[in-house]
Amino acid sequence: MTRVVITGMGWITPLGNDIDSVWKRMVASESGIGKIDRFDASSFPTTIAGQVRNFDWTQYVKDPSKHGHPAMNSQFALGAAKQAWEQAGLHEFDALNADRAGIYLGAGEGVLDFSAHSTIDTHAWDAEDGMIDPVAWAKFASERLEPWGEVEQEPNMPLWHVSKEYGLMGPAFNCLTACAASTQAIGEAASVLKQGDADIMLSGGTHTMLHALGITGFNRLTALSTFDGNPEEASKPFSRDRGGFVMGEGSGMLVLETLEHALARGATPFAEIVGFGSSADAYRITDLHPEGRGPAAAMHGALKQAGINPSSDTPPIGYISAHGTGTQENDSIETMAIKKVFGENAKDIPVSSIKSMMGHLIAAAGSVELITCIMTMQTNTLVPTINLKNPDPELDLDYVPNTSRESDVDICMSNSFGFGGQNNTLVVKRYDD
Repeated sequence: MTRVVITGMGWITPLGNDIDSVWKRMVASESGIGKIDRFDASSFPTTIAGQVRNFDWTQYVKDPSKHGHPAMNSQFALGAAKQAWEQAGLHEFDALNADRAGIYLGAGEGVLDFSAHSTIDTHAWDAEDGMIDPVAWAKFASERLEPWGEVEQEPNMPLWHVSKEYGLMGPAFNCLTACAASTQAIGEAASVLKQGDADIMLSGGTHTMLHALGITGFNRLTALSTFDGNPEEASKPFSRDRGGFVMGEGSGMLVLETLEHALARGATPFAEIVGFGSSADAYRITDLHPEGRGPAAAMHGALKQAGINPSSDTPPIGYISAHGTGTQENDSIETMAIKKVFGENAKDIPVSSIKSMMGHLIAAAGSVELITCIMTMQTNTLVPTINLKNPDPELDLDYVPNTSRESDVDICMSNSFGFGGQNNTLVVKRYDD
């Protein structure tokens, strides 16, 4: 059976823009959440987010002019991809078969030019008829909208930029299953490798919804935290006083390879993907099924593929990276689903949410959280769920509260659940030859 390993990782996050510095901050229980300054959010119910800072995408590509004017999600993807590509040693590998090097992203849409569209709509409004004048709208749009800006709103554009930068000509896919997207992308990229359609897949996610329209939408859904105290204390997964998620942004990228290909070129695998499970709630757009059926099915599927018995005599998983958004519904239902799957073992498995430190990266969340799992195994360190100072008595798992902890971990699980009822779970283990 074809084995799939991870040989490179990279991320751009609200906590920083390289693996080592971000990991150190996470272990130190630091937060990357602060006041929004990308636009004036002072009149919004939510004024805080996990914002990427001190990032210049042109430092991560060979020739910026070949990429035109990439949107922020594409910029983040290029930054994370370069780190993963170079960590895997592929920048020094001259025998790459481009036709067998593919890409699978869970990439979100680009940023709408909200100011321009609002101005166009306002100018094209016919007050007498009470509707938009389409001829006037087209006239103003042709004068004010930038072609690159419109193209870059398409969620496939990060794939174009990354594949162009590295000459990836093999299988190419992008999915946007909301907050589950990059976990799904990685799981399905592993499937592409297992079925023999490629030797290498660059996979992960990228997204930003940190703009006026994105914040407005989630505010109207009442999903975002409106906490008005210290921004670093706003994201409170599993806490009694949790009040919604905090928006984040960024990208996580991983190089996946068949073990045979990795060893043949002298690469060092960090971890092996051994299980992937996917399910749909078939319930409600914004809510998980109240009995946790979808999340439990995804976890069961991943464990089955990995050949792991969740009811074994000892806890079969050393760490679970929770979806852990900080909404009332998600945290309680995810806890319920973990208990359903693992039974008596659930109480002995550490579970934490890095969204407490960097916010919710939406489509990119799963890829960054999978990298967290791999770093957990590499360093034998569990990163915490910070701001868990007021425990919810109904949520009684080991959420690694507030401070990191040393622990020998050989197998990890990463959960991602998205609006629309998509649920995806990955199981990775320490590479053992």
